[in-house]
Amino acid sequence: MTALFCARRIFSIRTNLLKTPRRSDSGFYVLLPEIGEDLPEKNPLLKEETLLPEFNKVTIEKCIAAVGKQSIEFEQGLKSIEKECAEPENINIFSDVLEPIEKFEMPLQTTWGVSKILYFGNQSLMPTQNYLHIQKRAWLAICQKYNSKPIYQACKKHNEKGDQNWTEEQKRILTKFLLEGKLNGLDLKSKDYYFFQECLKRINRRSDEFRQKVQYATKLVKQKITDANKMKGFPDEFLKLVAVDPTQYEVGPWIITLNPQIFQTFMEYCPDSASRWNLWRAKVLRCSGYGDHMLETSSLVSGITNDRHEMAKYLGFKSFADMSMSTKMAGSLETVYEFLDTLLQSAFPRQEEEINELTAFAKERGFDGHMEQWDVPYWIRKQKRSLYNYDDEILKEYFPLPKVMEGLFNLLKNLFNVEIVERQKVDVWHKDVRFFDVYDLDISSTEPRGSFYFDPYARGEEKLSVNRHSGWVLLIRNKSEISGNIPLTSIVFNFQPPKDGKPSMLTFNAVQALFGNFGHMLQQILTTTKSSETAGLSNVEWDAYGTSKNVLAHWAYEPDVLKQISCHRETGESLDDDTIQNLRQSRTHMSGYNLCKELYLSKFDLDLHVIMRPWEWIMKRCWKRHFVFPEDKKDSHVCSWDGIFVDNMGAAYYSELWSRMLAADVYSAFQEAPVGDEEHQRKIAKRYKETFLSLGGSVHSSEVFRRFRGRDPSLKALLKSLNLN
Repeated sequence: MTALFCARRIFSIRTNLLKTPRRSDSGFYVLLPEIGEDLPEKNPLLKEETLLPEFNKVTIEKCIAAVGKQSIEFEQGLKSIEKECAEPENINIFSDVLEPIEKFEMPLQTTWGVSKILYFGNQSLMPTQNYLHIQKRAWLAICQKYNSKPIYQACKKHNEKGDQNWTEEQKRILTKFLLEGKLNGLDLKSKDYYFFQECLKRINRRSDEFRQKVQYATKLVKQKITDANKMKGFPDEFLKLVAVDPTQYEVGPWIITLNPQIFQTFMEYCPDSASRWNLWRAKVLRCSGYGDHMLETSSLVSGITNDRHEMAKYLGFKSFADMSMSTKMAGSLETVYEFLDTLLQSAFPRQEEEINELTAFAKERGFDGHMEQWDVPYWIRKQKRSLYNYDDEILKEYFPLPKVMEGLFNLLKNLFNVEIVERQKVDVWHKDVRFFDVYDLDISSTEPRGSFYFDPYARGEEKLSVNRHSGWVLLIRNKSEISGNIPLTSIVFNFQPPKDGKPSMLTFNAVQALFGNFGHMLQQILTTTKSSETAGLSNVEWDAYGTSKNVLAHWAYEPDVLKQISCHRETGESLDDDTIQNLRQSRTHMSGYNLCKELYLSKFDLDLHVIMRPWEWIMKRCWKRHFVFPEDKKDSHVCSWDGIFVDNMGAAYYSELWSRMLAADVYSAFQEAPVGDEEHQRKIAKRYKETFLSLGGSVHSSEVFRRFRGRDPSLKALLKSLNLN
């Protein structure tokens, strides 16, 4: 009863977004001031001599005070710039308007970045609720530059007049402000603008409620297992994680939750179909009409999609999905639907073959019944082991983190002439965190292009965790020649920490994630743009955002690279040729089924924002087209799909798949080089560096691709990489 009571109370509490409650020793809550009285004029979180964060002195109070102070200074700066825009014909749109905005913004961007790092890396220093307040305050302030009618009108006037002396980057910045202004309703008449803003408020309110309900419903799911037979074959590392008493991890009991890293591993290893079904069912029924009606979100799904549709109509778009295309490389719904349908033509027949083969494989091993969704992950792992001798726990013995890092650094130097050097005696938020400078040797061996923190290890509840493989690349400060800043970023993972003097050992999935995140980091640091508005990943079209990440992840499968990054924990030997061959072949295992899952979610997301019908009807239609087995009649996974209703991926879920298509095509250029021709490889790498890693958002992604590949992207390379061609 206590849990239900708390669930009902959480939605009736309204918190002040600008003042964060903090408990005092006396037991009462006190409100922290938005602006600290003793803050120095310069950024209080940075060392003046290095311009790096003083993490050993950063506190929640300092972050809140700094964000509050800098937000107000930014807003006041915008007001002064708006006055300059009163006579747009007498100003230079860049030197008098857009560049000063950037100078006002950079301190706030840095403080927000520092707060974000603490939230992901050390939640004892930055609890979730505090960070959410900081994020909202900073976001509301920064967004005002795109919501200012005087600035928007000045940009329009100068754009219409044009200037032959503008650089390509300046034209993109101006286009960005114009597009953001249009999407924020600044072209609307006052009455329409009022109703447009009401739509936005309802969407934000419903999204917040959706997030809270999903988070609470997820925490409520706890499946206790006392039967040791149901936990046979699990990795020891996992058993220790879920055991009530980690010292008794072999005998239990164990608590299974919907934490992604726990859910995924449980579905792959649990031999008991009923237990898998129970957990799967709990996951897809969260916030549905089949549970506590106080946590139900179906009405929020309808409300958010309806409001998004209405908002798009005000702006002159047919649907919210059409509106979404204005920020995408694909450019139109027709292009995306054709992309998804073409992939489905290859993926669906392969899925039929794969499920039939998987079912036959399972029946040979005693499986009795129809292959269901909750059975597939378990039997996929079993079949993969049988076909390719693929076992995560065995492969993990070959990938010590120091060796993988050494091989990765060598690869980056050979490909891009980039050297990564560790710097000592830098303030960090935990003793495990390391700091590196990145040198582009084509430019300088003494002045770094940028720097990054590397926080590799899990630390229990102290550190935010999503799953055991993936990590985050978190920007602290973007490059800005206008403000004199070089980029500062971070890479955060949750790898198992070293133990008994032995290094952290990575699964191969973790190796791929590490390579991928370094790809993102390089794009942030090697950018050659002048403005933070277009530096690194800023202003890159959403569906091209993941290209650099996926390109570098491809290299983890190269035999020469695998030899360089592997070293057995005990023998010191690298992976043998047979294991490498099996590893490469295992890459396309169940590729038809896996691709159909991504295509289903992508199509479902778009249809939700195009077809104004109940989500149940849309889901049934999409499911039949993408899966060989029938959907569960109670499946309500859309009711907990926070990615499209909370994380701004609505009508954009397909973006990761589009980025994978671009990356496969980019990587195929390297594969086309003659075997062993390192000079040719370096020429291709230089072209990639001068386009994808350098141009950031200063050039439209379709043009960046053309400059690298000499043509528009093709699906052929992606299909080939999945063995679906």
